[in-house]
Amino acid sequence: MTQSTSTYLYGGNVHANGIRQHYLRYGGATGERAGRPAVILIPGITSPAVTWGFVAEHLGRHFDTYVLDVRGRGLSASGPGLDYGLDAQAADVTAFAQALHLTDYALVGHSMGGRIAVRAARSQPEGLARLVIVDPPVSGPGRRPYPANLAWYVDSIRQATHGMSAEDMLAFCPTWTDAQRQLRAQWLHTCFEPAIVQSFEDFGRDDIHADLPAIKIPLLLMTAEKGGVVGDDDVAEWQGLAPQTQHVRVPGAGHMIPWDNEAGFYRAFGDFLGCPID
Repeated sequence: MTQSTSTYLYGGNVHANGIRQHYLRYGGATGERAGRPAVILIPGITSPAVTWGFVAEHLGRHFDTYVLDVRGRGLSASGPGLDYGLDAQAADVTAFAQALHLTDYALVGHSMGGRIAVRAARSQPEGLARLVIVDPPVSGPGRRPYPANLAWYVDSIRQATHGMSAEDMLAFCPTWTDAQRQLRAQWLHTCFEPAIVQSFEDFGRDDIHADLPAIKIPLLLMTAEKGGVVGDDDVAEWQGLAPQTQHVRVPGAGHMIPWDNEAGFYRAFGDFLGCPID
């Protein structure tokens, strides 16, 4: 059967955990696609949902795929007065799945999104069947810091709020394609600076390792070959705390794995989500 040119269906909003949560949906679960397992994709610290659209397009060939705007990013609720802590972000995810009546779903979280997924899985929510954690910051109390500079995020957000081009974004993302930089320049201003600052600082305050023993479902830890976010010792500790963890490194990729090696990113899933992602 010939593949359609796009698996994108629509963007939507749902009121869950007391806030408006915006999401993009790909793939669907109607007609010939009925019965597909669902995947909720949780992006990283300054990645609105739309910037992961190219990944969701691909996942949508196989799964009923939802990409979230984490609170304080994109088109979800934002601004002063909201709780931007990890517990609130994790509660958003489980409430989102409940609001959409998802009964068999996987969480795929990148970077900060991986930490959110771990915290969400700790409570063993009904319907959550699989967990994919992609190059998560393994920092925390008494641990080495996340190898990034807060100023990189803040300076780029402030410039985007003023208005910036793909060429301007070269200073921050020199290896990205023009289209990737253009999309980031377009959407980065939707990242609420205080939310980003708290999330970054919480990388050193929240202990996700304490959550791992409570997670009993199958878990895939996907890490980048470059960038130094997750080392071999970190993987060994992770597997000691959650022995069911499978691990795979993606060759030639830095922290933004699908930007650096998109094909390798999909191969790394294997059939963990129920079928290979070709």
